[in-house]
Amino acid sequence: MMHIGNEWDALLADEIQKDYYLKLRQFLISEYTTRRIYPPMEDIFNALRHTSYSDVRAVILGQDPYHGPGQAHGMCFSVKRGTPPPPSLQNIFKEMKSDLGIDPPQHGELTSWADNGVLLLNTVLTVREGQPNSHKGMGWEQFTDRIIQLLNERQQPMVFLLWGGNARSKARLITNPAHLVLQCAHPSPLSAYNGFFGCRHFSKTNEFLVSRGMKPIDWKLD
Repeated sequence: MMHIGNEWDALLADEIQKDYYLKLRQFLISEYTTRRIYPPMEDIFNALRHTSYSDVRAVILGQDPYHGPGQAHGMCFSVKRGTPPPPSLQNIFKEMKSDLGIDPPQHGELTSWADNGVLLLNTVLTVREGQPNSHKGMGWEQFTDRIIQLLNERQQPMVFLLWGGNARSKARLITNPAHLVLQCAHPSPLSAYNGFFGCRHFSKTNEFLVSRGMKPIDWKLD
């Protein structure tokens, strides 16, 4: 069963007893037993593990994990050190440079963002090797909807960064006026020039947080 090790365990305790989640769990047991699935099973909930409920200051929503060997490790857009940053992540770094003047790091691991209050949440948390969206519609969307609803209920302000159509479809769940919702195109090379480049979401996030008396995000990656 799911064990995260922080506030999320209690907040999601009822959710993981629901029929849809129990079916999803059985599906995943079969998938991990018979196929190559990413991320590794022990990394599925890394985003929640690194960013507890009360610590969230910003949420970046992705689609589903990278589907190549050695890439996904449970945080959207992030890859472990030693793995070349994929094109979408390279474009994120380009926008960060343009917006904040921060040079791209020598790696693509975003763990320090997560530890700094940025929840790096995919809407679907697992995928078959080489088959993007292969676990779409199996129940993860309902689970991650619940995470977003719980965050929406929180009165402490946060920023939701919705990049691309899949993430933007979740905007309907964010109804609390305490929060800021930023939307733009996906950073993929196919769409980055349609509004991701120039969105300035990094600086806008920090401007909002500071205006609410909160610490800005340290976007610099060591």
